[in-house]
Amino acid sequence: MGNVGIRVSRARQGVAEAHRVVVKVGSSSLTTAAGGLDADRVDALVDVFAKARSGGEREIVLVSSGAIAAGLTPLGLRRRPKDLARQQAAASVGQGLLVARYTASFARYGIRVGQVLLTSDDMSRRAHHRNASRTLDKLLAMGALPVVNENDTVATDEIRFGDNDRLAALVAHLVRADLLVLLSDVDGVYDGDPSRPGTSRIADVRSPQDLAHVEIGSAGKAGVGTGGMVTKVEAARIAAAAGIPVVLTSAIHAADALTGRDTGTYFHPTGRRSADRLLWLQHASTPQGSLTLDEGAVRAVVELRKSLLPAGIAAVEGEFTAGDPVELRDDEGHAVARGLVNFDAKEIPLLIGRSTRELARELGPAYEREVVHRDDLVVLHP
Repeated sequence: MGNVGIRVSRARQGVAEAHRVVVKVGSSSLTTAAGGLDADRVDALVDVFAKARSGGEREIVLVSSGAIAAGLTPLGLRRRPKDLARQQAAASVGQGLLVARYTASFARYGIRVGQVLLTSDDMSRRAHHRNASRTLDKLLAMGALPVVNENDTVATDEIRFGDNDRLAALVAHLVRADLLVLLSDVDGVYDGDPSRPGTSRIADVRSPQDLAHVEIGSAGKAGVGTGGMVTKVEAARIAAAAGIPVVLTSAIHAADALTGRDTGTYFHPTGRRSADRLLWLQHASTPQGSLTLDEGAVRAVVELRKSLLPAGIAAVEGEFTAGDPVELRDDEGHAVARGLVNFDAKEIPLLIGRSTRELARELGPAYEREVVHRDDLVVLHP
């Protein structure tokens, strides 16, 4: 047992030394089961974060769920609504309450809070991505603590399908974090149902294969959020693949998680950092249409990592405008890549199978360019 403790301590040494940390807090850790913020829970977490920041050696970016849950009670809703309009209404009311609570709680320590609301569209478009990165960097440089959330008031797919676990993984990459901590009402990944006797916590995950035999549940206990263990493990995999270690544990163990103690499940980095926007494009964008490529174009995009030219397009589907994310498919309909398109959907049929030189001669110099530039393209199945 002593040797195991030493191994765990060494494996997590980087956790205690992490300078820039992204911490994600789930709705169930901030609210009552009926909805509405629990001031004592918020203050307890803020106490931990403020202590972790003391001395100025650590920066924290907080990705906080809870906006919709916080808006339930004030709007007289007994449970999280299923329809999008009422979810957005609850988010509108709850986001203000959530940030006000954080602002007041952190003020006890003289810490300023800055609200940052993001959507996946903000992060996959080049100019928006740069703005978000600069804003977060400047907040940290000025000593403020960013509180990040998805812009649930106007989001659509983010509310219905997404969760802030994934957002936290992508923000960790965006701010070049040294560590991601995912806090919820579950104290780690187990090799079975935690409520059943004989199951045990998985302390370390070094590769996706370590969880291949584990059946991961999808529902949380409290019923006020959207994410379960599935979204947390997926978020951990995204971050680990981008070179960022992850600790997944319960909110009550937040202090232990930040100091490198043996709590929760530790995901070791499995890859290296890539371009920020491409990570968002791969994991957070919603394709607005698709382009079918001929065999040569598939090889050029997937194997040679080249831009997609109009000559390689065989068909187009969907309604999209220039700058939207689209799927690139092979002739069997398999998605092989995703990218930001440079033309509207209605323009593509005029371009199919033609060279850029021919298009420029006939339609003007604006058409002598790629349909999807390689800098705005991510391969899904290399």
